[in-house]
Amino acid sequence: MRQPAADWVRIPDLEHDPHASLARLRAATPVAWVPALSAWYVTSHPLVVAAMRDDEGLTVDDPRFSTGRITGPSMLSTDGAEHARHRGPFARPFRLDAIRARFTDAAEAEVATLAAAIAPRGTADLRTTVAAPLAARMMLQALGLEAAAADVLDWYARIVDAVTRITAGEDVPADGRAAYAALGDAIRTSLADDDGSSLLAAALVDASGLTEDELIANAAVLLFGGIETTEGMVVNLLHHLLLEPGLVQQAAADEALLDGAIEESLRLEPAAAVLDRYATSDLEVGGVAVPQGDLVVLSLAAANRDPAVFADPDRFDPRRPNARTHTAFATGPHVCLGMHLARLEARAAVRGLVAALPGLRARPDADDAPRGLVFRKPPAVSAVWG
Repeated sequence: MRQPAADWVRIPDLEHDPHASLARLRAATPVAWVPALSAWYVTSHPLVVAAMRDDEGLTVDDPRFSTGRITGPSMLSTDGAEHARHRGPFARPFRLDAIRARFTDAAEAEVATLAAAIAPRGTADLRTTVAAPLAARMMLQALGLEAAAADVLDWYARIVDAVTRITAGEDVPADGRAAYAALGDAIRTSLADDDGSSLLAAALVDASGLTEDELIANAAVLLFGGIETTEGMVVNLLHHLLLEPGLVQQAAADEALLDGAIEESLRLEPAAAVLDRYATSDLEVGGVAVPQGDLVVLSLAAANRDPAVFADPDRFDPRRPNARTHTAFATGPHVCLGMHLARLEARAAVRGLVAALPGLRARPDADDAPRGLVFRKPPAVSAVWG
């Protein structure tokens, strides 16, 4: 048994309400072997940040990396010069100024359309009616895949299921391979027909060093991240704002407060709670010996509630002065490429919903606590208005 070991940690606890367990882990030792996950868990903010910046000692480039077993090499599953080769073509079109110019009007229009569709009801689950379709439609637009929207979302769901099954120890399912192949064909068609308006077309300008298969793998990775984590980010933000009566309206009317609420929500409940790394050699992490090849799980959820960095860390405070030092978008070589688009969608969602749904508030009987081992969000955000 590797030491120090935390054999009291249970997966159901980490899935439903992990924060008490993570705080206990961090207080005992910020690096601990968790037998239930066959992994080292890193829970302090400084150590998580340092680990994300160390792509030599801790790598994603490992044959066990689940997404890579479906897509092959991509910016998500490579490090060093190879990672730079995969990621480089997408850096320019994902800059803040480029994202704002390309997507501000589109995001606001999507939210207005989605809000208008539910306005007559007086009540709805804002996850399934707004956050999920918003994230999906924006990524389909970004990648020029609107024409095949229904099929793409079906393939996406099947690929996500395949990755989940691989993570649970199963072999790569044939259905997942077939869905990924179909998605690749759709991306090839999109590239052939693109008028230059999509982010994928913009990336092609700098993509001479990528093969077609590599370009498709990176587009698929962007699709997964842009849908799953952006939906979670928007849902978590709405959940937090609706907990306090009137706060969502205040945030919609105050740009600084809204920006603060976005960062604080990311801190308190990051949509991706953990990142996986593998030790490239025997190394020391936080004074603990980690053998070569071991899985090292970086807990963003724990780092973001480290009391050594964030005062009263379990409280949602949209005016918290250092909220932006959260780890939700990672840091180092793998810092999230889509963070500007995700923030843009979150702002558009809050402002558009408040404008279209007067008196927007949480449904009093709702129980919408976030949950999930890897990706955390409420199963629903139950709201009423009028």
